[in-house]
Amino acid sequence: MNRVVITGMGIWSCLGQTLDEVRDSLYTGRSGIVLSAERKEAGFRSGLCANVPKPDLKKLIPRNLRMFMPEEAQYAYMATLQALDHAKIDQDFLDAHEVGIIYGNDSVAEATMAALDKFREFRDTAACGSGAIFQSMNSTVTMNLACLFRLRGINLTASAACASSSLAIGNAYLLIKNGLQDCIICGGAQEANMYSVASFDGIQAFSLREDNPTQASRPFDRDRDGLVPGGGAATVILESYDHAVKRGATILGEIVSWGFSGNGDHISTPNVAGPTRSLELALKNGGILPQQIGYVNAHATSTKAGDGREALAIAQTFGDYRVPVTSTKSQTGHEMWMAGASELIYSMLMMKNGFIAGNTGFENPDEETAKVNVVPETREAHFDMFLSNSFGFGGTNSTLIVKNI
Repeated sequence: MNRVVITGMGIWSCLGQTLDEVRDSLYTGRSGIVLSAERKEAGFRSGLCANVPKPDLKKLIPRNLRMFMPEEAQYAYMATLQALDHAKIDQDFLDAHEVGIIYGNDSVAEATMAALDKFREFRDTAACGSGAIFQSMNSTVTMNLACLFRLRGINLTASAACASSSLAIGNAYLLIKNGLQDCIICGGAQEANMYSVASFDGIQAFSLREDNPTQASRPFDRDRDGLVPGGGAATVILESYDHAVKRGATILGEIVSWGFSGNGDHISTPNVAGPTRSLELALKNGGILPQQIGYVNAHATSTKAGDGREALAIAQTFGDYRVPVTSTKSQTGHEMWMAGASELIYSMLMMKNGFIAGNTGFENPDEETAKVNVVPETREAHFDMFLSNSFGFGGTNSTLIVKNI
């Protein structure tokens, strides 16, 4: 079995568009959440959202190729450019080697809506445009990136709600571990436009703390009142250890285990048993003791049920060991399909720079969240192994464990 290592990272986030910017935002507790007047005017119950800038690809990609790329594919392209550069992988290397891509994505709302609006307006399918089909498929990110970077390895989209990009990384880990691929680009992307989350607002899933946007996302806090939608993209480069050493790569960390499970229960309401199995399997599959984990990046989205049940799952798994826990969603909001990959990067930046970013907005626990050791403010901390949770609608759970190198 091969060891699986991380050799590159890239991100396009509300906290910054470079690793250094994101690191500094995490350390200082800077939030990327704003109040959108556009959403309020459009009829949203909550106008809170993450502020994700749009990239300008005009100088990077010809127009005849940009026409195939919806918003999230554009974010993913920028994150992947950065990750490949970080890993010191250029196009000549990609052309000469079999490199794969597995990316998490579970919606393309705006591109689909725009194409169908044109069809209805003109009563002519040709009005959709020749790029519409490629923009509107869930696999749009992998199909675009695989063609733009001329990738010849596995080409797969992981579509599993808010666990999508964690499951993308987990599947890439298994393929490399078992010798089926040497190098895989993986991550996740989430469109940040209001159309992608209108139905979430319709079921009253979002926080209404509009008078204080930067404190609206309050994972684990007693007074949390809903999530804040975010977006962007995050990419990590995974390689087998031998492959990375052979090409002289800088090794940033090692994925040492992956756990996963299904709740087999309600489509939107989480339980405790499913997440607990995911956590326990991650520890068991890696032969890791709870006390070896120095930090847990929780999935916690700032919802009553989700945060409480994850807290119980963490407490049940770690027992008397009060492992430090935070949810970076307190600063970013919920990055949804991107979250598993971005939160792995956030945790890596903390581990490599010796700190734990505070769970901003956490002031008082409730009965369930009091069972875990939530860190409310940034603290200097050395740790060499972390665990990252991602859970999604439909009861899909994924837990990654990464160690420092």
